[in-house]
Amino acid sequence: MDQQAPIEDPINDKPMPLLEHLLELRRRLMYSIAAFMVMFGICYYFSGQIYYFLAEPLAHVLEGQGMHTPHLIYTQLYEVFFTKIKVAMFGAAFTAFPIIASQLWLFIAPGLYRSEKRALLPFLVSSPVLFLLGGALAYYVVFPFAWKFFASFQSSTGGGGVPIELLPRVSEYLDLVMKLIFAFGLTFQLPVLLTLLAKVGIVTSGGLKKFRRYAYVAMFVVAAILAPPDVFTQVSLALPLIGLYEISVLMARLVEPKPAEI
Repeated sequence: MDQQAPIEDPINDKPMPLLEHLLELRRRLMYSIAAFMVMFGICYYFSGQIYYFLAEPLAHVLEGQGMHTPHLIYTQLYEVFFTKIKVAMFGAAFTAFPIIASQLWLFIAPGLYRSEKRALLPFLVSSPVLFLLGGALAYYVVFPFAWKFFASFQSSTGGGGVPIELLPRVSEYLDLVMKLIFAFGLTFQLPVLLTLLAKVGIVTSGGLKKFRRYAYVAMFVVAAILAPPDVFTQVSLALPLIGLYEISVLMARLVEPKPAEI
């Protein structure tokens, strides 16, 4: 008598020709692009408010340095326009990310087993949260101290009685802010990456412990490359990276396959 074995780990997928897979991928991409374009239009409309939010830490520092009306300058006719474009793209990347991530999940989820979905879902949720935490650390902790350090080089007399005044350009300031926010956000993905690698058995907690001293040096090298050339900002990026590495070691120990499972 034929007896069908129970399906303990089902996969909710159905056979689909390659063309239908491509059409499904095209549909998900179109939804993602549409979401980005809609958020781009909204963010462009509010680009002035978004830029003011990004420039607020610098404004507070300049006010503390005695500048009653903090301002930024631009030296090219098209500079403000392209700065607004960058601000809109920056805002759209943040606000449209959940929709884009959901479309990616809807495309790959039907081909995953239930256990694989349960394993991946926490990482998909924690990834944007860690990115926001990294960006928040840069905005609320690093920016005030870094901008205060750079602004401290102003002088009312300067060399030979010539004043030295900080007049930041809008485009250069935005480029620096976006670089730092993305740098902090991306580096905060380290626990997600290492935990996933440990989950599939590529790395182990023991191997991460042995590599610790080299990893610490690598953290400071990464911070020196991504952060501005001042010690405080570089250390502010390197120390959280070291902490995240130690968290990754603990997470790897929890999720790595046990000897009986290998």
